[in-house]
Amino acid sequence: MSLFELYFTLGLQHIADLKGYDHILFILILCAVYSLKEWKRVLILVTAFTIGHSLTLALATLKVVKVDGDLIEFLIPLTIFITALVNVIIRKKKLSKLQHSLKYGAALFFGLIHGLGFSNYLRSLLGAEKGLVLPLFSFNVGIEVGQIMIVVAIMLLTKVVVDVLRMPAREWHVLLSGAGLGVSLVLMAERFPF
Repeated sequence: MSLFELYFTLGLQHIADLKGYDHILFILILCAVYSLKEWKRVLILVTAFTIGHSLTLALATLKVVKVDGDLIEFLIPLTIFITALVNVIIRKKKLSKLQHSLKYGAALFFGLIHGLGFSNYLRSLLGAEKGLVLPLFSFNVGIEVGQIMIVVAIMLLTKVVVDVLRMPAREWHVLLSGAGLGVSLVLMAERFPF
């Protein structure tokens, strides 16, 4: 197995690991209000998130940035809570360009936080590696592929629930986002760092 394959697989496994369900939940909530026909917007959102987490993952792994792990573990469910709350509050079917830009900016910013959460895991893996560029790149590509798989699953599930089972889209969005609100509140209470 090549170095690329090794770290790609580790990134893919890390995002798909149910022990790290908070990252999966964030992706689910981020995409919860979109339909399959809005795949371009979802792709922009997920890419913004990926850019954010890739940046801080690299900076933290290279020890340029260091943030208290307990604080990051609290902030991750806070990002889920905020995203889910916005999903529930915003009722408009069509958002303005400014509102879309704000969502993309928030996904990028929340990606910065999530990248710091990934960094402790990756730093422990990279201890013996001499070069960091290929492992960092490979790990991020693995995470991105895992996220895309999660997004595809969510979008297909939404298609089935809304188009086949005929659940009103707004009710489905609120159901997913409400579940995210509940789980994030529990996680924040468990992880409160102060």
